[in-house]
Amino acid sequence: MNTFLGFGREHVERHYRKTGQSVYMHLKRHVKEKKTGATSGAFPKRRNGKVFLDLELNRDFNSEDYDFEDEAKLVIFPDHFEIALPNIEELPALVTIACDAVLNSPSAYKKQEPDSWEEDIQESRHSRSLRQQDNGVRIRPSGWKCQKCEMRENLWLNLTDGAVLCGKWFFDGAGGNGHALDHYKDTSFPLAVKLETITPDGADVYSFEEEEAVLDPNISEHLSHFGIDMLQMQQRTENGHDTDNNNSPPRSRASEWEVIQESGSKLKSVYGSGYTGVKNLGNSCYLGSVMQVLFSIPEFQRMYVGNLQRIYDYSPLDPSQDFATQMAKLGYGLLSGQFSKPPMKSELIEQVMKEEYKHQQKGLSPKMFKALVSKGHPEFSSNRQQDAHEFLQHVITLVERNSGGSENPSDVFRFLTEERVQCCQTRRVRYDQRVDYLMQLPVPIEAATNREELLAYEAKRREAEENQRPPPEPVRARVPFTACLQAFTEPDNVPDFWSSALQAKSAGVKTSRFSSFPEYLILQIKKFTFGVDWIPKKLDLSIDVPDFLDLNRFRATGLQAGEEELPDLSPPIVLPEDTRDSSMSSLDSPEIDEAAVMQLAEMGFPLEACRKAVYYTGNMGPEMAFNWIIAHMEEPDFAEPLSLPSSTIELLPSSASETDPFAAAAAAAASPLDNSPPEESVAILASMGFPRSHTIQALRATNNNLERALDWIFTHPEEEDQSDGLSDMADTEPTNQAFSLPNSLSDPTLSPDPEADAAGPRIKDGPGRYELFAFISHMGASTMSGHYVCHIKKEGRWVIYNDHKVSLSERPPKDLGYIYFYRRLSSS
Repeated sequence: MNTFLGFGREHVERHYRKTGQSVYMHLKRHVKEKKTGATSGAFPKRRNGKVFLDLELNRDFNSEDYDFEDEAKLVIFPDHFEIALPNIEELPALVTIACDAVLNSPSAYKKQEPDSWEEDIQESRHSRSLRQQDNGVRIRPSGWKCQKCEMRENLWLNLTDGAVLCGKWFFDGAGGNGHALDHYKDTSFPLAVKLETITPDGADVYSFEEEEAVLDPNISEHLSHFGIDMLQMQQRTENGHDTDNNNSPPRSRASEWEVIQESGSKLKSVYGSGYTGVKNLGNSCYLGSVMQVLFSIPEFQRMYVGNLQRIYDYSPLDPSQDFATQMAKLGYGLLSGQFSKPPMKSELIEQVMKEEYKHQQKGLSPKMFKALVSKGHPEFSSNRQQDAHEFLQHVITLVERNSGGSENPSDVFRFLTEERVQCCQTRRVRYDQRVDYLMQLPVPIEAATNREELLAYEAKRREAEENQRPPPEPVRARVPFTACLQAFTEPDNVPDFWSSALQAKSAGVKTSRFSSFPEYLILQIKKFTFGVDWIPKKLDLSIDVPDFLDLNRFRATGLQAGEEELPDLSPPIVLPEDTRDSSMSSLDSPEIDEAAVMQLAEMGFPLEACRKAVYYTGNMGPEMAFNWIIAHMEEPDFAEPLSLPSSTIELLPSSASETDPFAAAAAAAASPLDNSPPEESVAILASMGFPRSHTIQALRATNNNLERALDWIFTHPEEEDQSDGLSDMADTEPTNQAFSLPNSLSDPTLSPDPEADAAGPRIKDGPGRYELFAFISHMGASTMSGHYVCHIKKEGRWVIYNDHKVSLSERPPKDLGYIYFYRRLSSS
């Protein structure tokens, strides 16, 4: 009754011992089957008329055949002294009010459901009167680039003239050069939409004149002007499984649902440890499928379930916000078997007598886990269907961030990819390495074994469309897995390739190979694409994915004899004409979000301290700046005016580059702009408590992108270094708790691999021979609709996990999967 956290019977004693909190409210709901007859009553009965915290009932009890009786009481520890509620006579008025407030309050998940974003966004005054230019602009569904620079992220579409331009930091935390805002200043075209946010449900719209995010009720009409048809995108149903717009989907789609879910078979339910289902919370099947597979991997089991007691003992006072605690809780629920028990004999006999034997396990309800891992994410925090591949990457990122100083189970997925880039004109090459967690396999439709059948179907479809007849039955492409592997290894053209040998743009090709092989290989089939009408589509494919896979022939070999490397030079920095004159003055007067400064100053902090906080956190918002203030408020110069370090940046004269391009390139290579990250970026990360040497390494590895550098630091924890001269912050311990990694336990069993390379990520290399042990399948026309299930091989047999239903698989549809999981075979 102090922290308002809820605990089960087996954990309330632990919380009492850990915190000393002694007063708890015990809530219990009794479920009773209604008596038959006219006097049985028509409505559920609840004592005191309370609905306890929106307690969720299993769907079997949601019918009119059951009554409910709720019971509440206060329990005083350690003697377990009980006081029944309500008890106005014996309890103080303040306690009685608190109890009533608890009983009548909705759960945290219920509060989150109506709208994941609580921001009150108003309709723009320009939305209904916007005049769009009839200039013939049509926006492609992919491959966007800013019209004034090379930016390919954080791009905004102006709704008046269709210009695609980059944003700035203060729009959404992503990088950019501000060309969208400059365009508004030149044209006064007020509204822009962020390209990456367009879904059938809407998009993120910004008004430059109103200087805030706005609603555009005519967004569908405005986007269709540029060839983006939102009305034709797939819609969703409300029952948890998305469907397509058509009320009568093509027969092949229905067949896909039947084949993947094995609907025509009488599947046998299984129970016990590792056979617990996950409830669908409404379009959350992607989450359940991904977590079922992850917790079938021993490293995840050992990290979160094997260390369960230790994680609980070291959990913070609010475990609902601790990633390790919620992972351990979910993993224990899936693996313990306590929530997957076969029915009692008496229940079976009663159900058989009533001829209604439909017993299925209830499954876990991962509401708290979903609320935590989706917090702050614009897609996963919604109730819309999501891409299981994107959610898998999101979970791996969270595991990486929260595994500092302890065992990192996602190490089993990490591998190095070698990229070989060749200049087609000079034939010189460059070898680079990058860290990957999954292998994306392209699908060459032209290699389908039933190519003639596909061509005939396409001709019939066009003829039916022209004559307004029903379309023919679709034909599924059968593509050999070997053809997909061949497509993966073939050279790709490099867009906008700059050859350091020619000092100019040229044609370049890129090939990829494995520099190392992971313990567990994740293989994603690239089934999804966008049509020219912006409608997301899934290729209807059947691929003969093998049970055993040998990739050793794709191991990287590095620089070969006779190959000549490209010079280690970077492209010259080209500043726009309108920014060259003001580039140096901007260093002297840095851009600071004054709104965030005033918001912090209103809290009572010194104005100059607020300005420094906003500056040193890169204008990332008042919350980040507030954390900086808390961490630095004891410093003697806390309230002193902002003073920037002197900059050594010197712009290359344009005349030098025109007269001697090779000398200009050499000067650019030796310039601090190229070899050293900007001092402002280093200062921002260093102010967060990270060692200077580590921040420089992170910025170099991410092309001086602040947001990516911060992620790089979290995923590449710096090893302790005994030398004194590596960093000017070596003796300074970070104090900013906002960036500390939780659950960095001191237990030696959770320490990082002592053989890990301090200069890079931990890689566990080995032979490239694998065996398939799991796959996730998708049903539906796009990732924005449909349903996910997963198949996992356990104890030598395949098991299908379809939300809360867990059954033995009779015909696992390996050829229709979307994401495949392989484990390395032993070398023996």
